[in-house]
Amino acid sequence: MSLEPLGHAGAFIMGLSLGLMGGGGSILTVPILVYLFGQDAVTATGLSLFIVGATSAAGLFSHHRQGNIHWPTAAIFGAASMASVFVARHWLVPAIPDPVWQGNTFILRKDATLLILFAATMFVSAARMIRGNNPEGAHPVRPNVVPLVAIGLGTGLLTGVLGAGGGFLIVPALVLLVGMGMKHAVGTSLLIITVNSFVGFSGDTSVHLAEHTTILLPILSLAILGIVLGSRLATRTRNERLRPAFGWFILAMGTFIIAHELYTIAA
Repeated sequence: MSLEPLGHAGAFIMGLSLGLMGGGGSILTVPILVYLFGQDAVTATGLSLFIVGATSAAGLFSHHRQGNIHWPTAAIFGAASMASVFVARHWLVPAIPDPVWQGNTFILRKDATLLILFAATMFVSAARMIRGNNPEGAHPVRPNVVPLVAIGLGTGLLTGVLGAGGGFLIVPALVLLVGMGMKHAVGTSLLIITVNSFVGFSGDTSVHLAEHTTILLPILSLAILGIVLGSRLATRTRNERLRPAFGWFILAMGTFIIAHELYTIAA
């Protein structure tokens, strides 16, 4: 039985998540591409960057019209993350050996390593969402440059290596470090994710879109439909109610990935 219909449903949910919460795109996209569309982990992280970037770009107009994008913060954060995401995708990922480690009883492949790291990141994101105790701040007047640059560099590295847009880290950073309200954090996060994802994809030397159009077109169409709907719902939905449920969903997916990869290694 084909699992692609589940993947298409997941693409819509991914777009909805980005529109509502400004994050969660790659956390869903990478597992969808690997487990439901049969892509290897390196290809999945590369395609994820393009899919999440294009989907986030489609949601920007609605958030810009609502005044939810804080451009100075996005510029500082984005400039820092762009450099590290390009370096990670262009040099760091190709430099990771395959296998990463080989023992007497099992081999740790590059694909498995990336997916396990991705699952670990999902656990961090799930914990933040389940707690749901980030305070609602005011719209920032003066972004704190040093924390923004530091978090931007770290987020860019994560984006490049794991194919993750980083919204699940960007949003709490904007709320806690900058004092930004949740609605502005979501809109600003989408702008940063768009730039990071496309810069990361441009530094990828192994993934070519022309080879994956059959997969990409329906996924992008449904994801864009999801983010347009999510962006509209964001104006009248309290994100604090959605984050715990989404956090449990991410935790379940991360557990599945860890269990699957450990089983594969042991088999």
